Amino acid sequence: MKINMYIRLMVLLLLLSGKELRAQELFPDGSPIPAWFRETVPTDVDGLGKKYRITDYGVVPDSTLVQTKKIQAVIDKAATGGGVVMIPKGVFLTGSLFFKPGTHLHLEEGATLKGSSDISDFELVTTRIEGQTLKYFAALVNADHVDGFTVSGKGTLNGNGLSYWKHFWLRRRFNLKCTNMDEMRPRVLYVSNSKNVQISGIRLINSPFWTSHYYKCENLKLLNLFIYAPFEPVKAPSSDAIDLDVCRNVLVKNCYLSVNDDAIALKGGKGPFADKDTVNGGNYNIIIEDCTYGFCHSALTCGSESIHDRNIILRRSRLQGARRVLQLKMRPDTPQHYEYITIEGLTGDAGVLLDVNPWTQFFDLKGEKKMRTTDAHHITFKNLRLNCDAVFNVKKSDQYSLHDFMFKDLKIRTGKTSMVHKEDMGNAVWDDVMINGAVVK
Repeated sequence: MKINMYIRLMVLLLLLSGKELRAQELFPDGSPIPAWFRETVPTDVDGLGKKYRITDYGVVPDSTLVQTKKIQAVIDKAATGGGVVMIPKGVFLTGSLFFKPGTHLHLEEGATLKGSSDISDFELVTTRIEGQTLKYFAALVNADHVDGFTVSGKGTLNGNGLSYWKHFWLRRRFNLKCTNMDEMRPRVLYVSNSKNVQISGIRLINSPFWTSHYYKCENLKLLNLFIYAPFEPVKAPSSDAIDLDVCRNVLVKNCYLSVNDDAIALKGGKGPFADKDTVNGGNYNIIIEDCTYGFCHSALTCGSESIHDRNIILRRSRLQGARRVLQLKMRPDTPQHYEYITIEGLTGDAGVLLDVNPWTQFFDLKGEKKMRTTDAHHITFKNLRLNCDAVFNVKKSDQYSLHDFMFKDLKIRTGKTSMVHKEDMGNAVWDDVMINGAVVK
């Protein structure tokens, strides 16, 4: 009797286990999504060690006084035994700050770390920018080799970008060929070479350049962030909200993103031999969910400096003015591979659903005669309810290959009824796609 009960219990456990396995969420390539992506635990500041409130060490809340050295001294003190650098209510003006292993940053409600408008307050360092490793200006907040690093709270990192934006557009008026880096501008947040990083709750606003940039980070969570830079009356040029650069296992959740460039851009390197250089690499296992997008050039962009992006999910989000939903920037001077990308469960308004075009900004084959090619495949759009100015802006080119696209359960209203030529999309599958109430066959 006991044996029969034991057998029945084992069968029940096996059935339940099988049901759980069947319900296991999968990445677009079919591999299981780890439980890590479902765990969003608020940062427990009390459990991170001693608290170092900067006002206890001679730093005063003064929006006109640059206090970089004093704030950095507090960070260095916290690094000796580990702990949290606390920013209390008030505005604290500073240049570049460098967090070290064992340190954390917490911005209390009403607290603002504000970047200096003088670029000389930001150190020149070897850093990563636009797919290159080179000398450039450090960000407002920098953290390198800081496993377990957290930034938390309800306060603000303010890039104070207005003067930088004005100078950039002034330079463009007399030098149309000036690059993004010709005008000296810092980022707001830069984290590199780190694992198990969580940035949560804070506001990141008015960045002079890219707002937040993550390079060679693994197990990175960006939660409940408010990221903003204006597109009027003065445009904030190149103010990408989130740049993921050679990152693996990233969760972006419950964030508001509105900037005058790409909301989320996947980077990784550029140039004809970019895939051979160990400082470069791909982005793998990225989930972006439950976010709201204000104005931006694109909700999700692969490029412009990108080599390999795989297992990317953008889902359950609302668009309120993105010019593009997905943009694939195809560089003829860089070998690129975009694969297993899923866009699902989006609502709202956007300019274009899918944008695929050659990207030749600052084209450089470095003496090579043969252009590089891009392969984009297994890209799925499903369960979308959108109003779009146009559905596709896809240009056919021998430079790249598009195949294994799927469009499923789409209900789109648009002012332009012209469809992309299906032959340009390779063997695309169209399943229950309705545009302006008409079924696409």
